[in-house]
Parts: sequence; structure tokens; C-alpha cells
Amino acid sequence: MNLNLYRSGGQYIAIDCGIGFGGAAHPEVEVMMPDPAFIAERRDKLLGLVITHAHEDHVGAVAHLWRQMRCPIWATPFAASVLRRKLGEVGLQQEVKIHTIKPGGSFEIGPFGLQFMQMAHSIPESQALVIRTKAGIVFHTGDWKFDAEPLIGPRADEAALRALGDEGVLAMVCDSTNAMVDGESGSEGDVRRSLSDLIKGLKGRVAVTCFASNVARFESIALAALDCGRSVALVGRSLRNIDASARECGYLKGIPPFASEDDAQDIPDDNLLMICTGSQGEPRSALARIAADQHPRIELGEGDTVVFSSRMIPGNERAIGTVQDNLVRRGVTLITDKDHLTHVSGHPARDELKRLYALIRPKYSVPVHGEWRHLSAHAALAQELQVKPILMEDGDILSLFPGVPEVVDSAPVGKLVLDGTRLVPLQGGVMGARRRMLFNGVVIASVVVDAQGQVRGQPKISAPGLFEPEDPELERVSRELVSGLNDVPAPIRRDDSAMLDATKAALRRALGKRLAKRPMVDVHLMRI
Repeated sequence: MNLNLYRSGGQYIAIDCGIGFGGAAHPEVEVMMPDPAFIAERRDKLLGLVITHAHEDHVGAVAHLWRQMRCPIWATPFAASVLRRKLGEVGLQQEVKIHTIKPGGSFEIGPFGLQFMQMAHSIPESQALVIRTKAGIVFHTGDWKFDAEPLIGPRADEAALRALGDEGVLAMVCDSTNAMVDGESGSEGDVRRSLSDLIKGLKGRVAVTCFASNVARFESIALAALDCGRSVALVGRSLRNIDASARECGYLKGIPPFASEDDAQDIPDDNLLMICTGSQGEPRSALARIAADQHPRIELGEGDTVVFSSRMIPGNERAIGTVQDNLVRRGVTLITDKDHLTHVSGHPARDELKRLYALIRPKYSVPVHGEWRHLSAHAALAQELQVKPILMEDGDILSLFPGVPEVVDSAPVGKLVLDGTRLVPLQGGVMGARRRMLFNGVVIASVVVDAQGQVRGQPKISAPGLFEPEDPELERVSRELVSGLNDVPAPIRRDDSAMLDATKAALRRALGKRLAKRPMVDVHLMRI
């Protein structure tokens, strides 16, 4: 859920605007994003939004939050293409001004002199951002790595990085994802060769799942498949969108058009390879539906193979395990990065971080992008390299100039949940009720009373997730509810609001005798 703000001369730019997923910590949530209220209140001072690359955690929230920010956007051609498709899905494509900047290009936004710097990552055109101000230079790395053979796009521009270091960098705001991993992250070229060797030896249908945005990876998969006489089909909407943006920007030139899901049904098993969404076990992804035998066109079974060309993101273990269990139950053979070289990270390990520090030589280090343990490990590494680290939490406002850099204030921060087509606060009443219902259930009672507050007929009670519809316990709860209401004083009976509160209290008492939990209760009170 990346969303960064920089201020100079009283004016702001934002960098990246991404989504996150609920995972095990928030099972009631599918997609969430940062609450932009702080900058939305200062929208007249927000000059623009700069996108470093097209991963969902950097660009996925733009279409949902732009109406609150209403500023122009700067991005490279590939990120702009991906973003236009997202904006088109919500009817904003004609309303949002997108400035397309070539990789490595320079541009200005108000008092900010900006320069994209090409870095390797697991998506085309990932850019670091040089931010020049009167106070000094800030180097915002975005997501990056040093890859000797990135396959799509150039290697990180180390000559430009060294020249930037010679110019003098006040602070480096740097990726911490792999700060606890020794050595180097590995090369995409090694994965290509490994996948080619692997796929040659497989029989039956083959499905490979990877991050949809890793264009180099699915080019490698396609080349390996074509080399052994297999046609390649894309299964999953996000893959098709990325494919369209990649070809629009001149990538995948040597790869013939991919087959559709409908085409896949007519290709012999030994001649078919499918690239599928769902590497993280997303419930509605193509692979999850195939594993559960719920996909309308694609099936996998005995003699088929699924290759996971991805890493397991922490928090997704259970979801991925469910998909893998369902596949094995159907007789599918699984191959993961534990069995074969099927994946390398797109983020720098410790040796790569050391190389970048040696090139940039910043005065201060601001570790970002990771959990607190990753930030702390990165800070310790920076300190070893004689660079002063500054640790920040969400909402912290860091003053870099004048004086010694320090956290001077905190902005209110929060998270919004995408609930259908609307945005609701993660910590608000709607999601709070959703959590209570998820863990404790919900009980709804419909009660009819007359003008004097006497109960008429028998209350109707439903408790999905707590009792079966015909459970006799519901009848007993209903009778105890009536008994409790018979004890309510007459003045309360004649007041709708007071009677509603009394009914809820009586319902909670009746449930408390039978349940070792406190479900959420609601009452429909009708007076005749």
C-alpha cells in the first residue's frame, strides 16, 4: 500500500499509490489501500502523483483514490498503459491527465526537479526517482535489484548511480524487503534457463503460475513452452491485461499471440502450457478455481503438472496451501521453488544493498517497504556502512532540512477497504461489524408489538452461522425473549427507541444462556 508524500516550499508531490490484501490478519478484507485524507485536505497544494512502476502495491489504488486527490500523474509508458486500463474500468480514463516520461527521463513539478533512473525489478520499466530540491537531493529507490541478466529492460544504471553519488545525496529512501537475506537475489536469466530444462521433461497438461506483472518471467515460460512444441494459453484477466500493455509498449516481440482459454480446450494435453493467475492462492483467481474444479473451461487432473514460479508472500501460506491441497487431491504434480529454480526475488539482498550504498553514499538512510524487522535490519546495515539511519512508521513526518533530520510530527493515517465498489474505513463501523459477525456470528430478531408494547405473535429469529434454520434452540430463545419483554416497564414499552434497546438486551440475555460468545444482535421492531 505504498503512498509517499514529499513537501518543498509548501507544495507536495505524491509517489505511488498502491493496494494491499487482507490476508490472515484481516480475513474479512480482500483489498485495502491507504486513506489519503491528509493530502486530500491539502489537495490545492498537491502538484502531482509520480508512479515508479506498475506493480499493484504501487499503482493499484490510483483508480479508487484519484477522485480524492485530483492531480496529474507522471509515469513511464508501461506503467501509464497499465494505469489507463485501470482508469478505464472505473470511467476515469478521459478525466485523468497522465504525462508519459521515457525511462531515465527528467521532468519538473513545481519546486521539484525529478529524474527517473532505470533499475532492474520484476516488471518492465521500474524506476528509482531522483528528487532535487533547494535543500538537497533525495534518492527514492522504489523497488529494485541488481540483476546481471534482467532479460526485459536494461540492468540498473550503475554509472548514473555513481554520478548521482558524486553529486551528493542528502537522503536515500530505500527498499528493505530482503534486508535480512544474505548474498544476492539471483538473476532472471538463471530462472529462464532452469524453466526451459524443467518444462522439457514434463508430460500432460502443464500450468505455470507467476506474478502477472512479471513480463520477463512469462516470456521465459512461453519460450520454454514453444521450444518443446507446446502452445501457450493465458488463463486469468490480469495476465491478459499485462500482456496487452506489454505488447503495446514493444515487449514480447518474439512471442506469438497467446491462445485463449477457449482455444486451450482444443489443444492436446502434451502440447499445452497454460500461464495462470493465482500464485498467492487468491480465492477468485484462475488457479484457485481450477484447483476446486470450478473453472468453466479449464481442468487439471492425473498426469498434469503445476509449477509455482513465485515466492510465498508472508500471510498467504494458508490460501496457497488450500490451492495446492486441492490440486494434489486431483492427482496433479506440484513443483515449487523448493524443488527447482523457478523463481528469484525482484528485491535486493544484503550484498546488493551494500553495492547501492557504495554508489550513492547518502548522508542519511530511510529504510522503507517491509515489516519492522526488515526496516530494523536495513537500519543496522546502513549504520555498519557509516550512514545514519532514520526509522519511520506510517504517518511520521520527517524533516530533512533545515537542521538535523528528525521526525517532527505525525499525520493521521488509516486504511480503506474496497467493499464491492465503495470504500469504507478498515477501523470503521462497517468493517468492525463484519469482523464481529465473522468471529461471533449475528442474530436477527423480528418482533411485533402493539401500541401498548405487548408482544403480538412469536418473534422470528435467524442466526446464520450459529444455529441451523430449524434448530429447536431458536424456538427456546424466542420464548425467552418474549418472557424477558413481559418484564419491561410500561413507559419503556410505549417508547420505540427505549423498547428497541430493551429488546436487544433481552435477546442478548437469552443467547448468553446458550452460547459461550457474544454475537452481534439486531432487532426489527414493528409496532401495529
